[in-house]
Amino acid sequence: MTEPRRIDILPRDRRDLTGPFDVIGDVHGCRAELETLLGELGYRLDRDERGRPVGATHPAGRTAVFVGDLVDRGPDTPGVLRLVMGMVAARTALCVAGNHEFKLVRALDGRNVRIAHGLERSLAQLADEDPEFRSAAHDFCRDLPGHYLLDHGRLVVAHAGLPQSLHGSTSGRARSFALYGAPTGEVDEHGYPVRYDWAQDYRGTATVVYGHTPVPELVWVNNTLCLDTGVVFGGALSALRYPELTTVSVPAQQVWSERAGITPAAG
Repeated sequence: MTEPRRIDILPRDRRDLTGPFDVIGDVHGCRAELETLLGELGYRLDRDERGRPVGATHPAGRTAVFVGDLVDRGPDTPGVLRLVMGMVAARTALCVAGNHEFKLVRALDGRNVRIAHGLERSLAQLADEDPEFRSAAHDFCRDLPGHYLLDHGRLVVAHAGLPQSLHGSTSGRARSFALYGAPTGEVDEHGYPVRYDWAQDYRGTATVVYGHTPVPELVWVNNTLCLDTGVVFGGALSALRYPELTTVSVPAQQVWSERAGITPAAG
């Protein structure tokens, strides 16, 4: 048996890319909502002969940047991957690794991981795809960077956020922080890990955009913004237009996955 290739989750320094960008929050398999959001942002979808979205371009040359957690929990992880993979291949999008991609790769490698938190849905959905697509999706998720430095270092995108001292770092601490944040060792009343609220202490000049922890609304905290508005839990899928610093959100079509402490958006 071939030894699985190591997942490095290294940062990518693309300060030469100046945008404009549309940074998109955690999709979690919600393909229909992603199509709607891309439409609201002005992207034109490309479809294959079966009508499936396989890419998207913006007439003004904007680039989408996904904060990770494309997979798990939602109804169509393969559809989300097919669309984002096509956009990345066409250089109309960038994407960083989320903790759910990291775990999915390990599961596909045959590692001993706990099949929970929506991973079981991704594995079942991918099992219905042809081997060529499964292999391509596996490689795509494995090769995602831990974080991006963009626009001369003025914009940083990392799944769980990143303190200024770790921007561009290849250390294990930076990789772990970008994927999971920093645990405090405590759990909340619903049993979820409590993470160190690094944004409250952030004083950097770079704008840091991230996801990972669902929030009920978009709130700027010290030049940082969390874009995970819980679409898979019945909330919304959100994006930040950069450098305009304006936001766009579309509501979930329904509650796709239950999570204690998350109240679905009204409407």
